[in-house]
Amino acid sequence: MKIKEIKTKSFSWLHISKPNRKEIEYLKDKYDFHPLDLEDCLVKIQRPQISEYTNHIFFILTFPVYNRKNKEIESSEIDFFISNKYIITIGDEFIPVVNNLFEETKDNNYNKEKYMSPHPVYLLYEILHRLQNYTFPMLDHISDEIENIEKKIFSGKEKEVVTEILSIKRNIVHFRKIMQAHKNIIKKLMSTHTKFFMPDKTNVYLSNLLDKTKDIWDILETQKENINAFQETNDALISHKLNEIMRILTVISVILIPANLIASTFGMNTKFPPFIGEPNDFYKIVSLMLMVLIIVVSFFKRKKWL
Repeated sequence: MKIKEIKTKSFSWLHISKPNRKEIEYLKDKYDFHPLDLEDCLVKIQRPQISEYTNHIFFILTFPVYNRKNKEIESSEIDFFISNKYIITIGDEFIPVVNNLFEETKDNNYNKEKYMSPHPVYLLYEILHRLQNYTFPMLDHISDEIENIEKKIFSGKEKEVVTEILSIKRNIVHFRKIMQAHKNIIKKLMSTHTKFFMPDKTNVYLSNLLDKTKDIWDILETQKENINAFQETNDALISHKLNEIMRILTVISVILIPANLIASTFGMNTKFPPFIGEPNDFYKIVSLMLMVLIIVVSFFKRKKWL
């Protein structure tokens, strides 16, 4: 089985990475967990949740993971069972944070004393604290991408950044969807009625997690507003350039209309059209066209259309 365990005098920590049916049956036999909660540990849940029981709390949190292959923010799930005697963490292989903390604590007496001597809530705080810190490099990466978008927009690369803007907006939406329930979950942990294993003095730690959750959400809100503003700016610049192109083409078309009219008139199959058959008739007709063109261009300039 893929169950790792650390035991101290205070409580035990069980960690399971990418569980299968065998690990879930083990938990079912050893602990009094609800079957539906155990089933939730086997499938990927897109919605964080929390359930309070007589002697333990079960909750699910999702955290963002950056897929470098398709440059997309995806969801990774961590499940928690916590009581005064144990804390059980169940996760997938996409986030190494919990695995790393477990390995750091397993053979290190200092870390055992630091994280596992007082109460399971302190270990829970350390796990969630590290998971939250894990999200900040992704937030920084999104901020860097937004800055690059700004530079490209104002360097004349409006068309090139359209796809990049949509990709960033997609990642921000996914990030917000993953993190939006964290605040409520932490608030419920703080207000739980099972105070015998969630002492009041631990609320200061949970308050710290709540504040950091709000900070993450505020950063996402700012990024959302920034990318929306740059998208509007980019769309406006593209529209302005298209309008300018259409204006120039329209002006050229209008300027050439009189010349086309003159050419059509002298090309009519009639007797004795003006200038036809006279010496230098071709140059006279071309001069007439040029004179009309000069008059039209002068008119457009006076109207400030050129």
